[in-house]
Amino acid sequence: MMALPQTMKQVRFSGPGGPEVIEIETAPVPQPGPGQVLIAVAAAGINRPDCLQRAGGYPPPPGATTVPGLEVSGHIVAVGAGVAGSRVGEAVCALLISGGYAEYAVADEALCLPVPKPLSLLEAAGLPETYFTVYDNVFTRGRLRAGETILIHGGSSGIGSTAIQLAKQFGATVYATAGSPEKCDFCRSLGADEAIDYRAQDFLAEVKRLTDGKGVNVVLDMVGGPYIQRNIAALAVEGRLVQIAFLQGPKAELDLTPMMIRRLTLTGSTLRPRSVALKAEIAAKLREDIWPLLEAGAVKPIIHATFPLDQARQGHALMESSAHLGKIMLTIGG
Repeated sequence: MMALPQTMKQVRFSGPGGPEVIEIETAPVPQPGPGQVLIAVAAAGINRPDCLQRAGGYPPPPGATTVPGLEVSGHIVAVGAGVAGSRVGEAVCALLISGGYAEYAVADEALCLPVPKPLSLLEAAGLPETYFTVYDNVFTRGRLRAGETILIHGGSSGIGSTAIQLAKQFGATVYATAGSPEKCDFCRSLGADEAIDYRAQDFLAEVKRLTDGKGVNVVLDMVGGPYIQRNIAALAVEGRLVQIAFLQGPKAELDLTPMMIRRLTLTGSTLRPRSVALKAEIAAKLREDIWPLLEAGAVKPIIHATFPLDQARQGHALMESSAHLGKIMLTIGG
């Protein structure tokens, strides 16, 4: 076991609010519990749920640290009971329940994955939250199969850029929406068969045109609100709408008659509240199905911008501007 400092730097929120509530504080280095490891954090991803937590709308589960951050990369520097000491020194990326915006973070061993060989630690930190989310929602809940069609909203985001690449690798026809010609070009560069500028085009009309009126097999949506009814209308017979966020609200007045007529499935999920065991099942599937693609360089996280830990405010402001193409990262350690 290597010698560790007693204290570290981490982010705290002084209260609910905008990026201005982000502060840096000194705190004790956490200790790993049974089945857990301590990671010296090299980099952490900034994700929409972090901003929602900062605003007061997405508190961490009871007992979890209030330090934000759902994904990190780095080296294991200590292990808890039941974890083989041989893991110390290993480079990993990990899905966290919270705590990633810090120099050291505790992770469940079952949610640690090896850093794919072509990737830097910075790139690897951009994998867990988006790849867990996309794999589970697109392929497990959405049941996307080769030869099917998928509409991915927010195609230029971290989630969207991941979903485009993975859906193409699995043989789907991919349509994506994005908010500018530049973002649409970005989606096409990742493999989207067509990108729809939702500010200039009606995505529902475009989907109908592109599919000869049939609709798509799967819609992956994080917008909600006024999109929900239109997403339902965009689905083909036996289509699946997968909801993973509600950027425009969770409520809408719906006519569900099409659900019955076209035998649609409306589903969705959120990752954070699930048990370690359920998340570990996703981790195992990622290692089997997706990590070989990462090792081969067939897919990769797209990093738009990086900020040091003490510039987390700027990172959150960029996330909320929606000007980014891909992932926004914090660089923390070596």
